[in-house]
This record gives sequence, C-alpha cells and structure tokens, in this order.
Amino acid sequence: MVDLYEPMHPYDSGFLDTGDGNRIYYEQLGNPEGKPALYVHGGPGAGFPKRPTRAWDPEAYRVIRYDQRNCGLSTPHASDPAADMALNTTRHLIDDIERLREHLGVERWLLDGASWGSTLILAYAQQHPERVSEIVIQAVTTTRRAETDWLYRGVGGFRPEAWDRFRDFVPEGERGDGDVYGLLAAYARLMEHPDRAVREQAANEWLAWEDAVIEGEPNGIPGMYSNREMDDRIAFVRICSHFFSTGAWLEEDQLLRGAHKLAGIPGVLVHGRYDMGCPVQTAWELAKAWPDAKLHVFDDSGHVGSQDMAATVRQALEDFKSRR
Repeated sequence: MVDLYEPMHPYDSGFLDTGDGNRIYYEQLGNPEGKPALYVHGGPGAGFPKRPTRAWDPEAYRVIRYDQRNCGLSTPHASDPAADMALNTTRHLIDDIERLREHLGVERWLLDGASWGSTLILAYAQQHPERVSEIVIQAVTTTRRAETDWLYRGVGGFRPEAWDRFRDFVPEGERGDGDVYGLLAAYARLMEHPDRAVREQAANEWLAWEDAVIEGEPNGIPGMYSNREMDDRIAFVRICSHFFSTGAWLEEDQLLRGAHKLAGIPGVLVHGRYDMGCPVQTAWELAKAWPDAKLHVFDDSGHVGSQDMAATVRQALEDFKSRR
C-alpha cells in the first residue's frame, strides 16, 4: 500500500456566494494543474477537518474541500437561529457542488467522502454523471428511512440505556406517532427553540447518542461527536435533525435505484463490517447495483475505520491519480 505523503496545506481559499444569502467556504490544496478531486464531508453539518492532509499525492492532485451550508466556516452558521434551514436541503447541496465546480473551472472531478458524504456524492453523481471521473466512498450510506430508523432506534437494542436517554429527553406526547421520525422531528423543533439553553441541551443529548453508537465499535473513539465547540455542536445537530427527520428529501431507495446512472464511473467502496451506524448491507446492495464499483469490507473496523481501511482508500487515490 502507498505510504502517506508530506502534509499538504492550502494554496488557495475563498467563499462562494450562492445567491441566496449563503456563502460556502472552500480550500484548494496540492497541484493547481493536477487531477481535480473534491472531498465531501459527513454529518451532515460536520464540516471538513481543518488540518493538513497526507492521503493525496501533492504533485498529482488538485484537492478541493469545502464546508457544506451553515457549518464549518460557511455562513450563516447554523448556530445562529437566524440561519434559514429552509435553504439547506439535499437539492441545495447538490447545486452548491455544481456551482463550486463551475466557479473553480473544473471539467470533471474525482469525488471522495464518507458517511453522509457518501449520500451526497451519490446524489450529485446521479444528477451530474458527466462531471464525475471516479468515486471513493468510506462508510457507505444512502440515508434511506430504513437506515435512519436503524441509526436512531435499531442500535438501541445494543445500547438500551443510551437509547432510553435519547428518546426520553423528548416528552412522550411530542414524539409524533411513535416512529423514529416523530422523535427526530421533535429534536429538530427543539433546535429551533428561541432559548439557546434549550438548543444546547438538545444538541448535547443528540450527540450523547451519536457517541454511544460509535464507542462500542472496534476502534471506537469516546466522545467522537461531542468533542467540538458548543456552536459547532448546535450547528451539527440542527442540520442533522433537519435532514434526517425529512428523509433528506430523497425517495426511499432512490440512490440504489439510480445506481445505473453511475455506469462507466469507477468506484471504490470501503466499509467496516461492524459499522453500527451504517450497516454493511447498504454497501453490499450498492455494489451489486453499480457494476463499476468494487467493495472492500474489513472485519477489524466499524464506522471509525482502521489502518487497513485507510490504506485501501489511499491505494484507490493512488490508482486513480493518473487516470484521465
């Protein structure tokens, strides 16, 4: 497997004006004349890691990374109650990627991302397949309602004490008809509450559940989601609850049914067998529906990944760097 490269720092950064009051922060790293590649972060609402990257060949790649709407350095930040969540949907995020591509003068680019990032990558690539050269995905998810139900209820069978805490934070009469979407919608309403203390408490309870899901996995990291500044916690949960309570405005199985649109685009799917939040079933189904994709499943990891998973991603980037 390919070794890590020397740390790569941005050579350019800026804001993209979307025309509706939002500004998207982006950075470019590596070789300005290299193969374009876009890193699509997870969450939704996590923002991209603000640190040097070592996975990409700095001579071969022109790496672009950006903060999706209302998170990271993009404005307005979702911690500000004045930020309009009606302007943050999957359709808006797809359009932002295409707008960023045009702004930077990119013809086609490799897409790389994980978790929620995989959903957004698949949605964009199925809408604009002619703009995508290759795809590399870790922790595959399509944000189907069945997947969301598993993440916010099914895993409760393994962590019942954490599930009870997450559920019972919302009074029983405010959880809708009893399905998980009523509960998520209640959290979304709490994240719009005018009292910041209410928003902070709801965000902390949501992130305590996310932490519980991860902590029991192989290589699980305690406090992985809650270990961020309070404004970023609020933004993360406000965006997550907004997306997941609506099914991310996607039809059930939409991205699996649309996988044929990816024909001719090489893909590498990397997944931990013991990923509690994103069961490997989705990655398996996507690989069957997308013949140009190769699935790698690792028995030593979950959602967080492992050294072998990271090495497989780096090898995919190495293999794709000279493909034109």
